[in-house]
Amino acid sequence: MRALRFDKFGDPSVLQLTDLPDPVPNGGFAVVRITGASINPSDVKNVAGAMEGTTLPRTPGRDYAGVVERGPAEWIGREVFGTGGDIGYTIDGSHAEKLLIPVAALTPKPARLSAAEAASVGVTSLIAWLGLIEYAALQPGETVAIIGVGGGVGSAVSQLAKWRGASLVVGADVKPPAPGSPAARSIDRYVPSDEHMTDAIRQATNGAGANVVFDAVGGITFEPALKSLAHLGRLVTISATGRTRVEFDVRDFYHNESRIIGADSRKLDASASAKQLTAMLPAFESGALAAPPIDQIVPLDRAIDAYARVAGGARERFVLAP
Repeated sequence: MRALRFDKFGDPSVLQLTDLPDPVPNGGFAVVRITGASINPSDVKNVAGAMEGTTLPRTPGRDYAGVVERGPAEWIGREVFGTGGDIGYTIDGSHAEKLLIPVAALTPKPARLSAAEAASVGVTSLIAWLGLIEYAALQPGETVAIIGVGGGVGSAVSQLAKWRGASLVVGADVKPPAPGSPAARSIDRYVPSDEHMTDAIRQATNGAGANVVFDAVGGITFEPALKSLAHLGRLVTISATGRTRVEFDVRDFYHNESRIIGADSRKLDASASAKQLTAMLPAFESGALAAPPIDQIVPLDRAIDAYARVAGGARERFVLAP
């Protein structure tokens, strides 16, 4: 099979498209023929050596969709999709023609999603689900504010908030989500993520603040996000943009009885991720959780160029189609 491969860390030029032996499914494993695999910014960071725990040599790629080619008889020929904090890091990833994964990691692809769409929702929907549903335990009728709503994670959070019955979803970002996008359809109110963001979120919530603030930016937005919480509010943070150390008033924090929650989808391997994706299937199948727009579907022999585009700051979403 053909696969991207890197045996040292660096820019995308360290990647090579090479031929590898087809994977063999020993007990408890299955082989998936890849029909789509998105290129996430974290994949580029992984190749650069900016992610923890990666062992070399390695095939990168975390998200995927495909068809089970070898494994248990009941799975042969079925369309699946998935992601995992180990895929592309400690086990070979999805940027190849075939992928070897545990049978426990197999998850049926939502019929509503194409292969390319299913290949692009793993990381973003998983961290959105973990932070908002599993960790912050959003309840129907609560209010949610999302910082970075225009990104893939923020868009997924906004959709899940609506699906879970949030009474108000406020989206904050440098600029509004694109008209007609899943994020634009899911938020009730947009506010700029500037120095007035906290006041704007409180104004939108009639002065109370949000029950849950999901900060997909972090670092530079941590303190204003914390100040945007209602009494007993929960702040979910998944990133640290601009700086990794923050300050806040401890007295305000405990007087408000606030909660701070960190969420990291890399802590879930492929099998643990599959359990969460399975729980999300009703949201995908109902259309409540849509895939982000895909800008380009790229053949595997152009994957290195696509990696370079992402490394150069391109905001397009690329999906490989081996």
